[in-house]
Amino acid sequence: MSGYIIRRVLNYVVLLFIACSFAYLLASSFLNPYSVYFGRQPPVDPDVIENIMRGCNLSHEVSLWERYTTWLTKIFTEWDWGCSPLRVSVNEQIGVRMWVSLRLVLIGTLGGVIVGVLVGAWTATRQYRVSDRVYTGLSLLVICTPSFVLGIVLQILAIKANDAMGVRFFEFVGEKGVVGDYPLAELVDRLQHLLLPTIVLVLLTAASLSRIQRNLMLDSLGADYVRTARAKGLPKSQAVMKHALRTALIPTGTYVAFTVATMFTGATYTERVFSFPGMGQYAVQTILAMDVNGIAATTAFAGVCVVCGAILSDIVVAILDPRVRLG
Repeated sequence: MSGYIIRRVLNYVVLLFIACSFAYLLASSFLNPYSVYFGRQPPVDPDVIENIMRGCNLSHEVSLWERYTTWLTKIFTEWDWGCSPLRVSVNEQIGVRMWVSLRLVLIGTLGGVIVGVLVGAWTATRQYRVSDRVYTGLSLLVICTPSFVLGIVLQILAIKANDAMGVRFFEFVGEKGVVGDYPLAELVDRLQHLLLPTIVLVLLTAASLSRIQRNLMLDSLGADYVRTARAKGLPKSQAVMKHALRTALIPTGTYVAFTVATMFTGATYTERVFSFPGMGQYAVQTILAMDVNGIAATTAFAGVCVVCGAILSDIVVAILDPRVRLG
C-alpha cells in the first residue's frame, strides 16, 4: 500500500505545482495592481508607484516570464510568497489567517462529516419511516438556507438565550473577546467564539453529506452480498456495519477529500457574519485588492488542503477496499 500512496502523492505534488503556476500567471496577466493607487488624495507619484511595483515583483514593465521565475525562485529559496501592492507581507497574512481557518473549519468539517455519515446511514435503515422523512425535510431546509442567513438566525437566537439566562454565554463577534481572570479563561473564551460558527459549518456539512450517505447506504443495503449475508444468518446490525456501511463509505471518503478546499473558501460567509479573519475572507480581499501574490498563495493553500484530504482519502479507501490493497 505504501507504494500506492507514494505514487499518488507525487501525482498530487505535480498537479499542485501546475495549479499554483496557472493561478499566478492568470492573475498577473489580467489584474492591474497599479489601480489600488488610482484616485488617491494626494496623488501618488507614478515613479513611486513603479518602484513599489518593482519591489513587490508586480511591475508591468518587467516581462511576465521574468516575474514568474522571480516568484518561483523566492518561494523555493526563501519561502517568500511576496507582498501585496500595498506592501503587506503575504507570509504574515497567511500565517495568521491559516490557523484561524483551521480552528474553525477543521472542527466544523470533522463534526459535520461524523454527524452526516451517522445520520445518513441511520435514516437509510429506516427508509420511508417518520424519522427518515423528518430528517430529510430538516436536511433539505438547511441545504436551501444560505450560510449567512443561518449564521444570522443563530446570532438572534443566541442573543435571546443570553438575555434569558442573564449571562453572556454565547459570543459571536470575532475570534476572541475579553478574557477573564479565572483558570483556562483564554481557552473558554475561544471556545465560546467558536461555538456558533462551528454549529453553522456542522449543520451545512452534515445536511448535504447525510443525503449523499443515505443514497449510498440504500444502494449497499440492496446489494446481493448484503442479502446473502442476511440469508446466512448474520444479524442485521452486523450486516449493516460490516458490509453495507463499509462499502458506502468508500465514495464518501473521496467526496469529502475533494471538498476540503471548498470548505475553506466556502466558509467565507460564515467568517464574514462572525467576523473571523480567516482564509475565506482573505481570498476575497486579495481579488478586490489586485493582490497577485496573495491570490497565488491562497490557491496554494487551498491546493495543499485538497492534497492532504486526497491523501487521507486514498489511505481510507485502501483500508476499506481490499481491491486497492491487493492491486
